[in-house]
Amino acid sequence: MKRWLKRILPAPGVILANRQLGVFGKLLHDPNLWHLNRHSVSGAVAVGLFVAFLPPLGQSLVAAGAAIFFRVNLPIAVLTTWVSNPVTIPPMFYFAYSLGCWLVGIEPRGFKLDFWMDWHNWLAVMWPLALGSLVCAAVSATLGYLMIQMLWRWRLTRLIRARQARYRATASRDSRPSSKRQV
Repeated sequence: MKRWLKRILPAPGVILANRQLGVFGKLLHDPNLWHLNRHSVSGAVAVGLFVAFLPPLGQSLVAAGAAIFFRVNLPIAVLTTWVSNPVTIPPMFYFAYSLGCWLVGIEPRGFKLDFWMDWHNWLAVMWPLALGSLVCAAVSATLGYLMIQMLWRWRLTRLIRARQARYRATASRDSRPSSKRQV
């Protein structure tokens, strides 16, 4: 998994040359932002999934700032925010709105385009949407963190078992008596 991540992630130099991330200046030179280990990757996924449920303006910059603050892998945190994209934002935020309505105890509005396109109606949905988004962000970040931790441990356990099997096979081959008699 680590090799695959290294292959798909951009090099630190490419990210350091990005004008938009230049706001962070020298903070981007922290080596912890580029490490690929279990804690850094799972923390980055948690940051990215949390930020994905925030309003869709500047999510990448917010994720970059949070990754720097929490000292987790920066590219993975930014890439994970892309879970919310123009295709997934409507269902994500409508689910968050419905959840917020359920938590507050009000009836959610149906998904009628004319209602949602009129900005005057947005004030009525902001409180349930914000509450639902916060709950969805916390739950998805927690689940993402735990899933990466479990997948990383599962993969590591498989590698250790394979290594132990190779050592046992080598040891049993070396301990067998030779078929030729030595004189």
